Amino acid sequence: MTRALRKRARQWFQPGRLAVQLIWLALAIALLWLTLRAVDLREVWERLRRLEPEQIGLLLLINLAVLATFSLRWWLLLLAQGYRISYALLIGYRLATFAVSYFTPGPHFGGEPLQVYLVSSRHGVPLSASVAAVVVDKTLEMTTNFTFLTLGALFLVQAHPMLGIGQTQLLFTTVALLLAPLSLLIALLAGGRPLSALLKVFDRMGQRWSAYRGSAFRPFTETRWARAIYNSEAQSVALCRNHPGFLLLAVGASLLSWGAIIGEFWLMTAVLGMRLTIAEAITALLAARIAILLPMPAAIGALEASQALAMRMLGQSSAAGVSLSLLIRARDVLFGVAGLGLAGALLARSQKSAPSTDESGAVLPELLDLSSGSTPPER
Repeated sequence: MTRALRKRARQWFQPGRLAVQLIWLALAIALLWLTLRAVDLREVWERLRRLEPEQIGLLLLINLAVLATFSLRWWLLLLAQGYRISYALLIGYRLATFAVSYFTPGPHFGGEPLQVYLVSSRHGVPLSASVAAVVVDKTLEMTTNFTFLTLGALFLVQAHPMLGIGQTQLLFTTVALLLAPLSLLIALLAGGRPLSALLKVFDRMGQRWSAYRGSAFRPFTETRWARAIYNSEAQSVALCRNHPGFLLLAVGASLLSWGAIIGEFWLMTAVLGMRLTIAEAITALLAARIAILLPMPAAIGALEASQALAMRMLGQSSAAGVSLSLLIRARDVLFGVAGLGLAGALLARSQKSAPSTDESGAVLPELLDLSSGSTPPER
């Protein structure tokens, strides 16, 4: 695992990738500066200063409950394959992976390999089953998220026609975002293996090119990472097709999570003195979710700008939006730092308990050789 992390760090700090990251970071800082410059910072401070300790404690407890709902879908997908893992432990694992995803540039992704590693190395779950649970979990999450964005964007156009956003254009953009995870979910339910099929297409193209140039060619489908993709897709298909009841429960868990997210967001606006309806809170939440999609580390600048604009549109002050974004950021940084500490402790313990051959350390370097057996234990 340590070797994998060193390799990952070298990849992130390659000159070309580092330059792109620095550009995005510079844009994020510039956007944050422009946003803060345009608001009354005294009002921002006054709104945050009026928060009572019991209100902060209530928000922390509710956020822990929201985090617990995120783990429910993952727990169900592992249970469907015959692996019963302590729900409390999965909440801790999810907090650790949230920290990695939060501080990694780019939207939504980053901590999934850690999810796979923790349940495989600490609980003996075969890698194919672990990857299948994470793949289906992430597919359901993204499908639900983009469905919310699509419905929310259409509601926004209907409720605020003065924005001048074309309904057709907006519908095309949001449906395009929704199409990728939804297509993958439909393919898995139908027994398809889109990534494996794509590798075969690459194989045929590579063979023709090699024949044209008269050079040797090693098929992509014979590589270790291709076998990993094939086995994880096979396990994901089995999970979706053989356990429809658990899949429906996982969809219900996604809806429960969104209900909790909306309730928590509305409560944040209430404690900051904003009298928003649920519909208005959903509008501001939609702006925040779009900001998170931008490839900026922790959505720096994008979150603050989105909430300032959203609150102005809803008749509130821009300072109210910035104070809300700072409260959100304080919450995320707090849980992110706690998650990083937890991740470090879990990885250190896994290193101490790993066998001398360090088989568990081979989980991440190649995105896993999933050729290990995936037969679940007896229930």
